[in-house]
Amino acid sequence: MKSNITSWILAILITLSAAYYQRKTGPTYPIRGNFDKENTKLKYYFPRSCDSDKNAIIEITEFANPDSLVLKYKRFNTNDEFTETSFRKESDKIIAELPMQPPAGKLIYEVVMKTNNKEVRIYETPIVIRFKGSVPAFILIPHIIFIFFAMLLSNLSGILAILKNLKYKLYSLYTIIALSIGGMTLGPIVQKYAFGEFWTGVPFGWDLTDNKTLIAFIFWLLAVVLNYKKPRPILVIIASIMLLIVFSIPHSMFGSELNYSSGVIGTGK
Repeated sequence: MKSNITSWILAILITLSAAYYQRKTGPTYPIRGNFDKENTKLKYYFPRSCDSDKNAIIEITEFANPDSLVLKYKRFNTNDEFTETSFRKESDKIIAELPMQPPAGKLIYEVVMKTNNKEVRIYETPIVIRFKGSVPAFILIPHIIFIFFAMLLSNLSGILAILKNLKYKLYSLYTIIALSIGGMTLGPIVQKYAFGEFWTGVPFGWDLTDNKTLIAFIFWLLAVVLNYKKPRPILVIIASIMLLIVFSIPHSMFGSELNYSSGVIGTGK
């Protein structure tokens, strides 16, 4: 019993650590921070993902001079000139807006402060934001829950396999079920709502999210099938390590990207 409790605790800690790492390193999560230069202090919120039916809001707080800031943007991977737009005061913050784009459309933008006849960038590098179709909560929430549980059960199965606890076979079965629902069923539905295609991985494309899900699924499917008649814990250990690796890769890297010239959605960088 004590061993089982320890295994669960360790599996939870590994899962939470991997989820935190993925969130902090992913290319679609917002950038928050502080700016303290040129005798100016402020806090900023720069989104890197937005639904395609609304403008993206750029927020600056703890700063009361919208006239000194400018938002510059253009369509990503195009020869467009940068467009400039002003900030405005709204409640206790100042905001500017990026215009909505089609699903998988991207903009590159930066916020600069004009002071002493020069421009100072608020964040060190330009930021890329991707727009996506809205995904209903009744699809998105179960997708996230099942993916999380697949990761948790995978880690637990791997730990039990290392301990040669035969319960790993039961939890391996739970893992493949959760991964099948969250990754291979709900995942493509989320992709369809967000970018108009059910699957953009192999053999149709190189979308990293789709492909890493497929790799994890294949490893786990083999581990479950080959453990059906004869215990082969090493295969479960390998599958659990593989899933941990692929799901630690930042979400949405090499994801869907609209080519503004052709109007075709391909794989971005």
